[in-house]
Amino acid sequence: MTNSTEHAEATPAPARRRALVTGASSGIGAATVRRLRADGWDVVAAARRKERLDALAEETGAEAFPVDVTDAAQVAALAEHLAATGGLDAVVNNAGGAFGLDPVESSSIDEWREMYELNVLGTLRVTQAVLPLVRAAEGDIVFVTSTAAHGAYEGGAGYTAAKHAERMLSTTLRWEIVGEPVRVIEVAPGAVATEEFSLVRFGGDAERASKVYDGYQPLVAEDIAGTIAWTLAQPPHVNVDLVVVRPRAQAHNTKTARTGV
Repeated sequence: MTNSTEHAEATPAPARRRALVTGASSGIGAATVRRLRADGWDVVAAARRKERLDALAEETGAEAFPVDVTDAAQVAALAEHLAATGGLDAVVNNAGGAFGLDPVESSSIDEWREMYELNVLGTLRVTQAVLPLVRAAEGDIVFVTSTAAHGAYEGGAGYTAAKHAERMLSTTLRWEIVGEPVRVIEVAPGAVATEEFSLVRFGGDAERASKVYDGYQPLVAEDIAGTIAWTLAQPPHVNVDLVVVRPRAQAHNTKTARTGV
C-alpha cells in the first residue's frame, strides 16, 4: 500500500529574510539585532566596534561586520560583501548620535560637522550602497531618526539640524522611488534610555547623563526594536511612512511630565 503522503508536494519553507542593521554595537541597534534574530531574520550587524559586534554575534547568531559608515571605502566593502553572500531584504539605518547640548552662539562647529557626517552623510552613503540590493529583493529601507527630526529644542540645534536632514533624506527617497516595490520607513523615537546616547552627548559625564531621565519612565531600546520589527512585518502593500514613539510622559521634546514615577 502506497503512503498517500509520498506523492504530496512538500510545502516550501518560507524564504529567510536578511537585514542589515547599522550602529549595532549598542542601544537601539543591538536591541534590533536581537529582535530581528528572534523573529527569524538573518542579520548582518554593522558598527565600528568589532569586539562588541563579535559578542553580539556570538549571543544572537547574527553576522558581525565592522564598518564605519563615514568611510566610503568601508561602506563599499560592506555592500560588496552583501551582494556576494545572498543580497539584502532590509536595511535599518540606525547609526547616529548627538554631541553636545550647547546654544547656537557657543556650539562647536566640529561637533556639528561630526553629527552631520554620521547621521546624514553616513546614512546617505549606506542607503546609496545597498539600494540596488534592496530593490532587487523588493525590500525595505528603515531610517531611525528621532523626535529631534520633527521639532527644535534649546541647545539641540546641531542634532535637530542633522536629524531634520535625515528625515528629508527618507521622505524625498520615498517620493523619488514611488511605484517601485521598495518600502521607505521612518521610525522617530523620543526619549530612550540607552547605555550610551546621553553619556556620549555629554562627553562621558555620567551624572549629567543620568539626570536626563530623572522623574519619569523613558523608553528602552527594546521598545524601538519592537516598533522596527512591526513595521517590517506588515504586508508588502503596507508602508508605515512614519511612526513617532515617545514615553507616555513625554508630549514634546521640551514637555515631559516629571512626576517622580
